[in-house]
Amino acid sequence: MALIECRFYSDTLGLSTSMTVILPQQTTTQIGMSNTVRESALHPTLYLLHGLSDDDSIWLRRTSIERYVADMGLAVVMPSVHRSFYTDMAWGGRYWSFISEELPALARSFFPLSPKREDNFVAGLSMGGYGAMKLGLRRPDAYAAAASLSGALDMAHNYINEEDPSVKSKEYEMIFGTEDIAGTDEDLLSLLTKVDAASGPKPLLYQCCGTEDFLYADNQRFREACKATSLSLTYEEGPGTHEWGYWDAKIQDVLKWLPLK
Repeated sequence: MALIECRFYSDTLGLSTSMTVILPQQTTTQIGMSNTVRESALHPTLYLLHGLSDDDSIWLRRTSIERYVADMGLAVVMPSVHRSFYTDMAWGGRYWSFISEELPALARSFFPLSPKREDNFVAGLSMGGYGAMKLGLRRPDAYAAAASLSGALDMAHNYINEEDPSVKSKEYEMIFGTEDIAGTDEDLLSLLTKVDAASGPKPLLYQCCGTEDFLYADNQRFREACKATSLSLTYEEGPGTHEWGYWDAKIQDVLKWLPLK
């Protein structure tokens, strides 16, 4: 595998940013690794998204993602979006526009990545699980599958202070603004029904969460909302909290689940 730490300028964000990229490389003499490159000149691609406190390096530092994809012929693009929730922030950067439009176009201009829908997938953990599902549901034309690991999947519910609905987290106000996001394109539960009712392609969905995770209730609400639609959801739960041992294990399940051609 080739590992590339790519620093570049984003016109959408108006600043320099970074992504970490794993590219397939055919090798025959590398000890302990079996690397594969597919026949196509353009690689199928997994966009792998980080959580709230992390950056584009974290999946590589906390898991063995490079080793896991070595024999799959799969490129992995890991961008950095700070604490944006993959959203065009009310007071901040246009991170939704960046992640959904500019980043894939730039990545394909830098690297030999396939633009075909059937070759593109997205996954993420925690905040990145929200971002992955939002990409899959808002851009079903661009992604064949979306996976969430311990995702923050019900932000419309989390956005509300249950003791006083008029009081909202200042950080959430910076991201989503002062109005409730229920029913908008920032609300994944609402997006499920919109995608289900729309014509056109539907993404395959994968969701997992530990039963001791503080986001377990979020995941239950998303699962129940998805069950009310015709969308295909693979759901897994079991013992686990919000930590890297769980995600290192489950990303391997996600890779096995991906509908690679």
